[in-house]
Amino acid sequence: IWIGDRTRQPDHAHIEYCRGIKNPIGLKCGPSLTADGLLELIDLLNPANEAGRLTLICRFGHDKVAEHLPRLIRAVEREGRKVVWSCDPMHGNTITLNSYKTRPFDRILTEVENFFAIHQAEGTHPGGIHIEMTGNDVTECTGGARALSADDLQDRYHTHCDPRLNADQALELAFLLAEKLKAGRDERKLAVNA
Repeated sequence: IWIGDRTRQPDHAHIEYCRGIKNPIGLKCGPSLTADGLLELIDLLNPANEAGRLTLICRFGHDKVAEHLPRLIRAVEREGRKVVWSCDPMHGNTITLNSYKTRPFDRILTEVENFFAIHQAEGTHPGGIHIEMTGNDVTECTGGARALSADDLQDRYHTHCDPRLNADQALELAFLLAEKLKAGRDERKLAVNA
């Protein structure tokens, strides 16, 4: 269970309800969340500072992650809070094209790459990513290796809610991310052995 970016007010029902849940929970973090606001929410949701209890699900958008994520990481690290950092590159990158709600693949990839690069620069550990995808050959997100365009959206737009990556796009994202992570690992090995 997670608390949404628009429903995370400290004095509202979602926070109060989740405080009583003993299982791990997630908290969506968007551009409007301040460092002090995040620390207040962490204290409410994980007062014992239990490792693994709280996952912060970052959903800033490709053009805002570099502006907002570092200050949140620094505040959490400064205060010694134990959290898992996750990236949701889908929700902050939703646009409308030809009357279809969609998400450009390049923006999704950029947010994921920036998320990992920021964690590397801050010396913190990125815990994972959350994507919405389907194994079906849908045309709900633009871009990717097949270069789906706005005109392609009408072909197989099947979602009843949010646009999803199709199987090819999801695999492409996974392989591109794996290549970046491997390159970063190899760079760190070289630096240690130098």
